[in-house]
Amino acid sequence: MATSTPSTAYSRDLGDELRKVRETSSELTGAALAVRLGWDPSKVSTLENGKYRPSEIDLVQYLSMLGKDIDFFEDFKRRFRYAFEEYIVQVSDNLRTLAMAEATATKIMRYDPQSVSGLIQTPEYAHGVYQLSGFVTEDRIPALVQSRIDRQSILKRHNKPSCLFYIHERALQVRVGDDQVMEDQYLQLLFYAPLVRIIPADAPVFASSCTLWEFEKAMPVAFIDTDLAKVFVQDPAAIIRARLLFDRLAEVALDEEQSRSKLAEYVSRPREDLYGAGTRLA
Repeated sequence: MATSTPSTAYSRDLGDELRKVRETSSELTGAALAVRLGWDPSKVSTLENGKYRPSEIDLVQYLSMLGKDIDFFEDFKRRFRYAFEEYIVQVSDNLRTLAMAEATATKIMRYDPQSVSGLIQTPEYAHGVYQLSGFVTEDRIPALVQSRIDRQSILKRHNKPSCLFYIHERALQVRVGDDQVMEDQYLQLLFYAPLVRIIPADAPVFASSCTLWEFEKAMPVAFIDTDLAKVFVQDPAAIIRARLLFDRLAEVALDEEQSRSKLAEYVSRPREDLYGAGTRLA
């Protein structure tokens, strides 16, 4: 029987990727593959759920049974080397681990000081944010925007996670795109008003953007993203600090009705009042 290891967001991602390799490369169930490999059935299950740290021999046997070559194996070996670390850093355009963490979370708390949270952005606003970053070429932006919009489907599921988005009011004052883009984004925020808490403009800007995911059967994960990198953190001390951040945000944020009223002000306020002395991002 395989010895279970506490999983991470990245190990669960890689385990799920192995499951998809099995399903697309063969008609074998996990139990049937275990029989062919001479493994205990639980070993395939724990591996594909990201709860087992495979040895090189394990990966060679698993992948070769599915017809994969040495290059495929070397790639997985390299990635699994870091899968169970408490701090995982990925390049900014790697969205798979992020999307899977969001899809499996039972609770999501997010803080954004400079822009609207990605899960509640409109496509046009998201496009403007990507243009602003300057880190992606114009031809790649439509695909990235579509990925962001696709991720938003978790908010429409019957078993959707409990979400709370803290957005600093200064982010609402930053112009991304033209007046119509901003108007549509304000209306989108009003639609999601029960999930949004506004940090007043005169409140300090706390740290950088931060997400805290909680899961039913896994440790919480803190997530920090920038234009350069994405960082997934499972270190208990860091999780405590993330919780303290959200506790502080809850203290200074407007409540649900106040936040809704604040958002309504932005929908109805003349654009020149908002941006006359403001900052243009795109």
